Amino acid sequence: MTPLIDWQFAWEILPALLRASLYTVGITLVAFSIALVLGLVLAVLRRSRLPWLSWPAALFIEFIRSTPLLIQLYFLFYVMPEFGLTLSALTTGTLGIALHYACYTAEVYRSGLNGVPRGQWEASKALSLSPWQAYRDVIFPQAIRPVIPALGNYLVAMFKDTPVLSAITVVELMLQAKNIGSQTFRYLEPITLAGLFFLVFSLLAASLVRKLEARVRLP
Repeated sequence: MTPLIDWQFAWEILPALLRASLYTVGITLVAFSIALVLGLVLAVLRRSRLPWLSWPAALFIEFIRSTPLLIQLYFLFYVMPEFGLTLSALTTGTLGIALHYACYTAEVYRSGLNGVPRGQWEASKALSLSPWQAYRDVIFPQAIRPVIPALGNYLVAMFKDTPVLSAITVVELMLQAKNIGSQTFRYLEPITLAGLFFLVFSLLAASLVRKLEARVRLP
């Protein structure tokens, strides 16, 4: 009886999938780092009392959140070159997914900022702190701590969304698994291994987020 899984074949394709998984993790970490910083900037701009700052930020966030990531990637990779902006598939994919998730993290940050008691803002003004000093020393430490779990969820979600990048020829983990399957006509082993890689990274990321949450939790 032929076994369902060819373990020798799985062992042979493991190095290629490992390389692709490291590639995928690298894309995720770089894109998430960009999303964290850009999302915070967008959240602060959206909360600005200056309409010429808050309205464009709000419109941009809602536009990105209301359109599919795949369409955004297609636009950046296939349409923008017609306007003189040509980027590699890797750069486009990383920036595209970072921009997409920056708008989601912006809303997470905004909820955290809205949760800071009004008295903290008034106390910052009473101490004659500049807006930058107030945000850095008083507001951000209180706003970011409660939203760490939500940000961690978006890290896992971003990693699971990296297969979308294959649409613009980025050879990430899932595309590598499909390429192996199309070359060997065996899909069970590569797809299963790819799924296990996604599972392991997601569990590891969730565990690290929980540890970070416990570390910064107030006593």
